[in-house]
Amino acid sequence: MSDKYPILRPNEIISALSKKGFIFKSQKGSHAKYTNGYRTIVIPMHNTVARGTLKSILVQAGMELEEFLKLL
Repeated sequence: MSDKYPILRPNEIISALSKKGFIFKSQKGSHAKYTNGYRTIVIPMHNTVARGTLKSILVQAGMELEEFLKLL
């Protein structure tokens, strides 16, 4: 995986996505669901989120990496 995707904590990802209108929907175990009304994303609530997982989250959210990094 490319080093351009950072390794982040779940709360950092949630903070950035909340700026795009994503709100908490539900949680089962260590995975939380967030939605903006049109898209639902699943975020693992582990110590850190791996690069490949972050890439998948951004695909689910319909965001480009550059847009996401500006929201951090």
